Amino acid sequence: MVEQDRSPLSAGLATGDRSFSFEFFPPRTDAGEAQLWRAMRRLEALSPTFVSVTYGAGGSTRDRTTRITERIAADTLFTPVAHLTCVGSTVPELRSVIAGYAAAGVGDILAIRGDPQGGPNTPWVSTPGGLEHADELVRLIKSLGSFSVGVAAFPEGHPESSNPDEDVEALLRKQESGADYAVTQFFFDAADYLRLRDRAAEAGVTIPIIAGIMPVTNVGQIERFAQLSGAAFPDELSQRFHAAADEEAVRELGVEIATEMCAELLAEGAPGLHFYTLNRSTATSEIYANLGLHERDAA
Repeated sequence: MVEQDRSPLSAGLATGDRSFSFEFFPPRTDAGEAQLWRAMRRLEALSPTFVSVTYGAGGSTRDRTTRITERIAADTLFTPVAHLTCVGSTVPELRSVIAGYAAAGVGDILAIRGDPQGGPNTPWVSTPGGLEHADELVRLIKSLGSFSVGVAAFPEGHPESSNPDEDVEALLRKQESGADYAVTQFFFDAADYLRLRDRAAEAGVTIPIIAGIMPVTNVGQIERFAQLSGAAFPDELSQRFHAAADEEAVRELGVEIATEMCAELLAEGAPGLHFYTLNRSTATSEIYANLGLHERDAA
């Protein structure tokens, strides 16, 4: 495979630049895809460091994810980070996807093991001829070109880990395999992120750990996501949101709380913020404005 220049994302993080990024999910319908592109166009003016598009549960939307990621590279000003999981793919299939990304000019990949194909709370079973762990996927990607590779981190622990040390050890293995940075699962308490960051540093993890942020704009939806991911939605927050008068009040409160947490994370030295947008633009745009991030290019 043809070697690529070092990614600006990887180079920027290595020199201490802060990253501000957005994540989208691949819609299942054409109407949903149109909504996705509207949100992207609105957020393009915020000049994020990168954007990413997830796989669906169990790797179910791989083809749509790769197609959208390649279109982002061709038709927008965004730097796309391609998601890649071990789920449902043999090593030759993974190599083919990586080659397709390289051919499309995508030089940044987020390498994650992925959720079990049977859904949350079912056993992980690797695909025959595939890979078992994310660190193996990192090594495969790095062997095929000069990609920048990100990995996942879990402030409240991976659903399958039994203690925090396991999560840190897994992150260290991914770093040793060549990972350039990590992006966390979303969380609702800055202290969870800070504990992970400090434990990781003590264990020898030196790659930047970008904080994953999911603003609450729909309480029921967030509670379902939290249950599926294993992230805790604190009772105090749940009560505040359920007491909100209407949907607009929920959204305003979600923006307020996310802004406060983001400000705390940045003050504590977080190397970046990664917004899980749910294919919407308003909440992320408002948080950007509240933090003054929309003015950073002019500074």
